[in-house]
Amino acid sequence: MTDSFLLDDSLKASSIALDGLSLRQQMISRNISNADTPGYRAQTVQFEDFVKQALNKAGQLPLQVTNASHLIAKNESNSIQLINRPGSTLRADQNDVDINVEMTDMTDTAIKFQTITTEVSKKLLLLKTIASAR
Repeated sequence: MTDSFLLDDSLKASSIALDGLSLRQQMISRNISNADTPGYRAQTVQFEDFVKQALNKAGQLPLQVTNASHLIAKNESNSIQLINRPGSTLRADQNDVDINVEMTDMTDTAIKFQTITTEVSKKLLLLKTIASAR
């Protein structure tokens, strides 16, 4: 029952965003734990474009490929992606983890996670209030 009336587009997008933020937090933890590992490259999680696509497709019918000659859009990302952190500077041991960047990202991720969960809680409370008023 994943397509119930309670799971509207904003809740689906929130779910994708929370999954992405959770994975980003795991990657930050992995980066910090490997700060002294020679050759380790810091990674991050890119999911914002995926959330935007989910929001842009809100209310649209999904396209069906019914023939092998149909074209499939190539510019759409269908998942959360792990990428090497851009703009990093390699140290002599070929490691590019910067603890200051990781701590800043950890704080930013926690704030975003808290904001989304608060908004989802408010929406669900509103739905509960509407349902109990009847």
